[in-house]
Amino acid sequence: MLDDLRRFSTDAFPEDLRPDAWAEVMGKVLMAPAAPAYAAPPLAGYVSARSSALDSVFARLSSSPQVWLPHPGNARRGGHTVLMLALLEGSGLVVEGQESVALAAGGIVLLDPARPWRVELVTDFRAVVIRLESASFVLRLVRTSGQDLNTISPKTGVGAVCLNLVRSIADELDQLGRHELLPIEATLMELLVTCLSHVDDEDAQAAASPDDSTSVQLGHLRRVCRTVEARLGDAELTLEAIAALEGLSPRYIQKLFKAASASFGEYLKARRLERCRLDLANRALAHFTIAELCFRWGFGDAANFSRAFTARFGVSPKAYRAAPPADPAQGPTQRGAPAAGVTTTTSARAAAVADTPEARRRQFEAVLTDHERYALALALAPKRAVPHATEAVLAEALPGAAHAPEYHYIPVSDRTVHWGYLSRTLKPVISVRSGDVVTIETLTQHASDDRERMIDGDPGAESVFHWTATRKAVARRGAGPMDASVFGRGAGEGFGVHICTGPVHVRGAEPGDVLEVRILDIRARPSCHPQHRGKLFGSNAAAWWGYQYHDLLTEPKKREVVTLYELQTDVAEPYAKAVYSFRWTPQTDPDGVRHETIDYPGVPVDPASVDKRYGVLAKARVPIRPHFGLLAVAPKESGLIDSVPPGYFGGNLDNWRAGKGARLFLPVSVEGALFSVGDPHASQGDGEVCGTAIECSLTGSFQLVLHKRAQIADGFLADLNHPFLDAEDAWVVQGFSFANHLAELGPQAQTQVYQKSSLDLAMRDAFRKARRYLMQAQGLDEDEALSLMSVAVDFGVTQVADGNWGVHAVIRKAIFPPQAEGDGAGAAPASSSAPAQPLRNRKL
Repeated sequence: MLDDLRRFSTDAFPEDLRPDAWAEVMGKVLMAPAAPAYAAPPLAGYVSARSSALDSVFARLSSSPQVWLPHPGNARRGGHTVLMLALLEGSGLVVEGQESVALAAGGIVLLDPARPWRVELVTDFRAVVIRLESASFVLRLVRTSGQDLNTISPKTGVGAVCLNLVRSIADELDQLGRHELLPIEATLMELLVTCLSHVDDEDAQAAASPDDSTSVQLGHLRRVCRTVEARLGDAELTLEAIAALEGLSPRYIQKLFKAASASFGEYLKARRLERCRLDLANRALAHFTIAELCFRWGFGDAANFSRAFTARFGVSPKAYRAAPPADPAQGPTQRGAPAAGVTTTTSARAAAVADTPEARRRQFEAVLTDHERYALALALAPKRAVPHATEAVLAEALPGAAHAPEYHYIPVSDRTVHWGYLSRTLKPVISVRSGDVVTIETLTQHASDDRERMIDGDPGAESVFHWTATRKAVARRGAGPMDASVFGRGAGEGFGVHICTGPVHVRGAEPGDVLEVRILDIRARPSCHPQHRGKLFGSNAAAWWGYQYHDLLTEPKKREVVTLYELQTDVAEPYAKAVYSFRWTPQTDPDGVRHETIDYPGVPVDPASVDKRYGVLAKARVPIRPHFGLLAVAPKESGLIDSVPPGYFGGNLDNWRAGKGARLFLPVSVEGALFSVGDPHASQGDGEVCGTAIECSLTGSFQLVLHKRAQIADGFLADLNHPFLDAEDAWVVQGFSFANHLAELGPQAQTQVYQKSSLDLAMRDAFRKARRYLMQAQGLDEDEALSLMSVAVDFGVTQVADGNWGVHAVIRKAIFPPQAEGDGAGAAPASSSAPAQPLRNRKL
């Protein structure tokens, strides 16, 4: 009758079918409705439910009065299930055996589905019923508790926290997915264990005689296990530390584990391996590498972890993640009391404990193995640290600014960069206010093409590029797996290549706002090597991802060529001049990986392994137009985002018009915006056909101006969902093959965007965005906009090198000459916080 329990209403069924439909609903949480002993109103019930990846069921119910019993099939079901009933509104009674307890709003009771009980809800009510699977440790506490009815007081302490969590689950249940419920499920079981164990430990200690301390020792062991579980991620965790936390001696704790045929060290290792196993099977954490997961749970060496995992589970971590076997916690168990013992009374249970060494050992073993059943989820992904407010010296305010801007400086180092990826979880390196000016140093990832000229003697560059057989300063280079399990190139696999400085947190920025990035100045980073001190260099690579790679005329085909340029800036018309070029030859990195092509960023080029060809491009002088290829706010999507394909968040735009004097508008998708900058270029042509520009380390000064959503309710910026560039004499609208490849292409977006991009798609996107701009910002109707685009707007290829190919539309401001006062035609997007400064004249 019911294929999907996500939403259920009795109103959807004829009145004669409602009881059967409701019975089917309650069967999902192992309950069966029963006829009340009093005249009840007609059945009216509403349910919203979700199931976790472990098949636990979370249900929010609103209904007329009800009576519930255990489902008849529960006795045959087995397993390790506990039912939790939290009454949010209404009142009722829970009866088990000879005992009963009144249930009021805020009351929580835990029920063993295999025992006989009766729940009577005598008023209209709202409740949350949770069927917790793989909860054997909680179930053991329910069955061995000194009380027949396991209620949790919501008035103070952990019980109050538990109730607040349940209320939050009820409020957000419709938005929670299967894997999002995992950490909630784990947290809830931790709280329940704490509530029940506290009572259980006190009862056990009070009941224990001087001659029989088994119950007390079991209570101690449970406490120790909980403490260990909470600190598994601490790589320095020791027996002595646990002993100090619990007020017990290390020797005593070791004796507790010995009674369970284990040792503290063995147990700690087993628990860490189990947590890693659960992480590897969790699809919601697929963006974490295997190495990151093992470090999360306290392992200090990925290779040792891999060996230990293989020895314990008979399969490597990589193979397990690819095809995890069935969870052993879901299958039958050879441990535990016989089913007949379930219904014994408290006194009978106490008398049934056999006083033999073997029985005692099994009790201790059960405490340890139970932790493997309730600890079933991960810690949440790392979150950005809350930025600290700072007192700063106020500088002269810019025209129209709400406050005097503060000036900040971010030097480049291994501590201020993230290499090859963007992420909403990155910790900011600095926090600024709207209107503040931030000077940011950036490095090109191609500096290692000529280490002597572009790295040596430069402390910042050396700290980032440091890579020896024993230490790699910035290990992750790309959004791929840290264990290089795809192609074996190196940590991050080069799935993203740009060295990004930041991110910068902008206070008050929220999703829906717009961040204006004013590029106030750009300066090249001079060489620090004694032989080249003060000179400026950049590198261009005609690489395998370029447009030319499969369309070469001369031999050898499919070659890669690196050309080094020197910049001349002390002349009236600055330019770049080629110094030499070389064909890429296989390079072996300090970790021993051989790179046949330029497939991993920052690989040191051995000068002795290449044949430098001087005198190339002798007749050519390349005009310099410095800009930053990558200007981005953090994407809203979870996980690590490859830095190469641009998108709605900006990113690797590779548009040379984003230079000094330009203003770039980016839609904010995460709190704080999290602005990063990288991929500095000395010059680039439209198309970037060979794959790169003149990649040259630069330092930029940016004023970050926040436009709040409430202040831009009308106009073009109000609905901005893509990068928009305001240059001195033109507006530049950027189109991509996929306006939002992360949403349009689904889970495999970061792979498929490289395979499915085309200039046709990018042109279509640029056309639509330009039409929208002309209609919204300039007030044209569609026919007017179409005519103008055909006769006056210049469309051009931005790049065919970045996966998500780009086409831009250049709308010259001269098309809309200044109007008389009061006539808003032709006005640029309004700046709500601080108007733009006069921009330096330059040509596009």
